[in-house]
Amino acid sequence: MKTKKQTKNLAIIVSCATLLLSTGIDAQNETKVAVAADVVSGYYWRGEDLGGLSVQPSLGITKGNFTVSAWGNVGLDEKDMKEMDLTAAYTIGKVNIGITDYSFNRTPGGNTAKYFSYGAHSTESAHLFEGNIGYNFGPLAVNWYTNFAGQDYYKKKDGKRAYSSYFEAVAPFTLGGLDMKAEVGVTPWDGAYTTKTDKFAVVNIGLTAKKTVKISDTFSVPAFAKIAVNPESRKAYMIFGLTF
Repeated sequence: MKTKKQTKNLAIIVSCATLLLSTGIDAQNETKVAVAADVVSGYYWRGEDLGGLSVQPSLGITKGNFTVSAWGNVGLDEKDMKEMDLTAAYTIGKVNIGITDYSFNRTPGGNTAKYFSYGAHSTESAHLFEGNIGYNFGPLAVNWYTNFAGQDYYKKKDGKRAYSSYFEAVAPFTLGGLDMKAEVGVTPWDGAYTTKTDKFAVVNIGLTAKKTVKISDTFSVPAFAKIAVNPESRKAYMIFGLTF
């Protein structure tokens, strides 16, 4: 049985998604569909090592300024966490806002999760809801993300929700004929992105390069390589991926 707080959180999520959908549909009539899959040597995300060799499929539908998308991760190692994320996003000029439902195959307690269990205190739920807002300046894009509902995989010492947050600045550029991207990510307080500190910390510094690899005269595959470090955990990563 859902508590009043759980019902309220779900109602807020549904209301926001409905508002975004109704606004986006009115913007334009054209609908675009995108489907892809990345094969990566390791699952690296916001300064965290989340698994080894993985396949990451994605499906997105855009109508006007509104986009709904699904993204997943399946690691080849059975011990790796399986993940499926659903996102509703809306762009207003250079401003973007969105809500993501992260879902996993295991709960924070290590139990097998049931997808349609959403309660924040349920032992079978592994859903985590995040809100984000960002602004694209052109040469630099910034985004703020905060966990606000569901199963937060990190709690404060008193057991309360940490509202784990992540702020990222991304700068795209071209170098040597390749599309490049530099990124810096920080967490403003104690949360899911920290391991050793309970305050502001730089958790991700990364550089990504993309190149199209020609397989034959009629077939090419986009590839990327990324080097990243997490100053807070003192770890470094090198990731390679192919996009199909």
